[in-house]
Amino acid sequence: IYRGRVKFNGEEDKSTLNAANNYAISLTNTLRFKEAKSLLRKTMPVARRVLGDSTDTTLRMRWLYAVALYDDDGALDDLREAVTTLEELERIARRVLGDAHPNTRGIEVALQEAREALRACEAQDAFRTAHTKLAAQTLADASAKPSPDA
Repeated sequence: IYRGRVKFNGEEDKSTLNAANNYAISLTNTLRFKEAKSLLRKTMPVARRVLGDSTDTTLRMRWLYAVALYDDDGALDDLREAVTTLEELERIARRVLGDAHPNTRGIEVALQEAREALRACEAQDAFRTAHTKLAAQTLADASAKPSPDA
């Protein structure tokens, strides 16, 4: 449907942007996060330019993009981008939709999950770094000791 909308209506048409969002939802529901991220990277700037930052379609696209970032492979940079995006979206959603709106609540939950994933990834990264430094220091210490044969 999305490709048909692009062909007949152009990529800046509201129905095309809605179709892109629906397609991205389908991609994430089937765990095809890389494809969803690629599609959303292409369509989010168009939605922001054509519809504005505060519209339902734009908010949902950016929310979905952030979820795809932290649900994919959990790379540290992707998790940081997801948290930053969701923090911005939470402020916009509160201002535009209000605290009680389901999308505001959903963004809050996604932000909590992204922050948890980021903390876990940072802790794992810190452990790996400490482990590598310790191993290097142990090797250096072992190399610096005189051998018993000397």
